[in-house]
Amino acid sequence: MRILQMNFERGWRGGERQTLLCLRQFQAAGHQVALLARKGGELARKAHAEGFAVHECASVASLCGFLLRQGRSYDILHAQTANTMTWLALLKPWLGRRVVFTRRTAFPVTRRERQTAWKWSKADVLAAISQAAAEEPRRLGLEVSIIPSAIQASPLNQDHIRQFAQLFNLSGKRVLATAAALTAEKDPCTLIRAVHGLRQLRSDFVFLHLGAGGGVEAQARELVAELGLAEYYIFAGFQAGIEDLYRLMDVFVLSSRQEALGTSVLDAFLYSVPVVSTNAGGLKESLADGRGILCEVGDHQALASGMNRILNDHGLRAAMTARAHAYVLQEHDVGVMADRYLQAYQRIVGG
Repeated sequence: MRILQMNFERGWRGGERQTLLCLRQFQAAGHQVALLARKGGELARKAHAEGFAVHECASVASLCGFLLRQGRSYDILHAQTANTMTWLALLKPWLGRRVVFTRRTAFPVTRRERQTAWKWSKADVLAAISQAAAEEPRRLGLEVSIIPSAIQASPLNQDHIRQFAQLFNLSGKRVLATAAALTAEKDPCTLIRAVHGLRQLRSDFVFLHLGAGGGVEAQARELVAELGLAEYYIFAGFQAGIEDLYRLMDVFVLSSRQEALGTSVLDAFLYSVPVVSTNAGGLKESLADGRGILCEVGDHQALASGMNRILNDHGLRAAMTARAHAYVLQEHDVGVMADRYLQAYQRIVGG
């Protein structure tokens, strides 16, 4: 099959990593793959570096122009982002090709329900990465296939780990961390209050906030200063090769208010880091059955208690990480994810 993957995001987050994994796996399975991406974006750069055919567009107009000129040369047009699905839905009568859309968020549809349902209905396969991500399409009467995101171990870069540990003076400290943008749905202020609660119990740790800025960055930084946490809560920013840094962590934490799946949690599972998280969206699926400590959304006291409990209880850490590691290998293997998509592709192309 000739498969076009579409992702028009500027940065590098979970959806972009999943798009690159799809390119790798589909090519390895013998299919012709290409990427339609934003010009100058991180995904386009990485895909270029790996030798994939990349069509870069600087605007929506140029993207739609490419689809009208060349879209019919593909068997499958796969929208990995909501915006690319919008354009495929509008152009589908002229393209005449099979369309796949992956929903990677769990945001409720609070406005334009009819337009959203119409757009999603134009996908020949509507995939969701979790039950939480599938809730809204199902509520709108659409059929959804669950195809969870995949995770893949990266080679260990000891130099990177050593340099990072030296840069942030981690020697002799328990290391807790999150990987999340400073946006409202990630709720960093609840996390900061949780770390403040942990500081009332102990002082042998540092908390690293890994991730890009966002709309509540100023508020988060002000709260750290107000609570006197400058030595304990470190804004480490976006870090390339973040997979290496899980090897430094004693606990991984997420305070999200909304989360379709949380691939950063899957990374923690893969690298045997115990997890404390809110029960938002798909997180309650991932951390079920004793794979982590779940807390109510917005409950900073429960997050603080969970972090402290894991730091104190070696037996709990060992049992939790063993269950989580086995789960992620079984349910989120990259080959399994690719096979699920390829089976869906074959079904609609054959039909």
